[in-house]
Amino acid sequence: MKFEQTGLEGIQIKFEDLDETMSECGFDRAWDYERATYDYKMIDQVEDATYYLRMPCFVIEGEIPKADTTVELMTPYVGKHYYPHGVEYDEDFPQKIVDKCHKKIGTVTEKIQADKLS
Repeated sequence: MKFEQTGLEGIQIKFEDLDETMSECGFDRAWDYERATYDYKMIDQVEDATYYLRMPCFVIEGEIPKADTTVELMTPYVGKHYYPHGVEYDEDFPQKIVDKCHKKIGTVTEKIQADKLS
């Protein structure tokens, strides 16, 4: 499930600033030299399921993990982990997971917008 029109898509930011913001918001980073994906893990004890909110970005200028690299944010999305097959993205997600994703995306958006203004 994609979260369209979050206000994050297309924002260009220094990698170092994004990395700090995402870490503060509880995300883990996976990367190669041209892109990164920030994952926020959510465990639903009732459903016995694990979900990942993913916030991807790609390099505009430079190379990850260099601090002065400029990256552009892409559309966030959520997936459900199925052992041992991987993560599925095209399904109906529990409303509490969708709500948690919206809240987390809002927190990240606010932090990035505040940092851009300062």
